Amino acid sequence: MAGENVSVVFKLYCLTVMTLVAATYTVALRYTRTIPTGDLYFSTTAVCITEIIKLVLSLGMLAKETGSPSRLKNVIVEHVFCSPKELLKLSVPSVVYAVQNNMAFVALSNLDAAVYQVTYQLKIPCTALCTVLMLSRSLSRLQWFSVFMLCGGVTLVQWKPAEVTKVQIEQNPFLGFIAIAIAVLCSGFAGVYFEKVLKSSDTSLWVRNIQMYLSGILVTLIGVYMTDGEKVLEKGFLFGYTPWVCFVVFLASVGGLYTSVVVKYTDNIMKGFSAAAAIVISTVASVILFGLQITFTFATGALLVCMSIYLYGLPKQDTSKVSQPDTDKELKQKLITV
Repeated sequence: MAGENVSVVFKLYCLTVMTLVAATYTVALRYTRTIPTGDLYFSTTAVCITEIIKLVLSLGMLAKETGSPSRLKNVIVEHVFCSPKELLKLSVPSVVYAVQNNMAFVALSNLDAAVYQVTYQLKIPCTALCTVLMLSRSLSRLQWFSVFMLCGGVTLVQWKPAEVTKVQIEQNPFLGFIAIAIAVLCSGFAGVYFEKVLKSSDTSLWVRNIQMYLSGILVTLIGVYMTDGEKVLEKGFLFGYTPWVCFVVFLASVGGLYTSVVVKYTDNIMKGFSAAAAIVISTVASVILFGLQITFTFATGALLVCMSIYLYGLPKQDTSKVSQPDTDKELKQKLITV
């Protein structure tokens, strides 16, 4: 009984951390992009630094996994320096994730955190579609129903977006929606592609992450040069960075990695509850920090999205030959944001 109690406590811990990270990252990023606190930092450099920190953390996890410096060196030489084809293969999701992360900054510069949090759940039907097309899997009728319900909820949220009263900068909601739509497409494709690569061999998750982050650093550096190159040379790479900006970078760096580690201890229902709770927390924070005025259509749409997330995570009821535990694990993996 004691072991079961510990298991429940740990699951609740995982749920709490995932929820707080998702909600805090969204609200903090929105705050750094809209509240006048001085000179605005370059979002492209923030994305680049995030990739660097992820690489360092993955190297640390791989060092722990290998157990000795010599084995770590051999693994890195074998899978990085002597595997150009694998690096090229992992450059695909690294490019897509780089676009996704930059689009998040654009979206949260133009959309409220609560609206963003709800709309971003479109990654679920996008991931489901990519899974069906790329991995030849099937969804249950209930999952398809929840997908359409989620799309309807997001439509209501966007139909008459909630207004904010404490944000004084100029915003373009249409641009924000386009940015989040691109981010959703990138999330769905990159997540399923990365899962397919992971299952194509027995290579460690941390090795795959290192391969991807190396490409990601190169891609994001190119993005810095092409987008803000002259300004960065003039003002500096870390121009406009405040403790809040550093906090956002920290959350972006550890959030995905932490989720990828602890998600195996939770089920899809708990992940769905976490996403719904993050929406609620983001909404409350937006009311307090940004003066969000909640409309009836927003509240109705957000409720539909929360219900659809829960329904999507319910176990399938059919008795096919595909084992349910394997299916659940696959569903968890594909929704991880690396």
